[in-house]
Amino acid sequence: MAEPIVQVNLWSGLRRFTGGELVVPVQAGTVGRMLDALVRAHPGLEPVIKAGVSVAIDGEVVTDGLHREIGPENEIYLMQRIAGG
Repeated sequence: MAEPIVQVNLWSGLRRFTGGELVVPVQAGTVGRMLDALVRAHPGLEPVIKAGVSVAIDGEVVTDGLHREIGPENEIYLMQRIAGG
């Protein structure tokens, strides 16, 4: 079964890697596969993602890892890493 297409909202500093797009559609069913799909679609994102990013799903920053399931009904944001302290 094919994975769903999800819309990923990016912070504005990433526009230069996506041809100006702030919302990028990718095919993925988990957070980890979404990050991989973003890099495949826009290779310039790889160093940013490898350095660490935060992902928010439906207004909640994901803390349960790359295996969290996502779907087209979710509002997904890729943000600069949020560090606690």
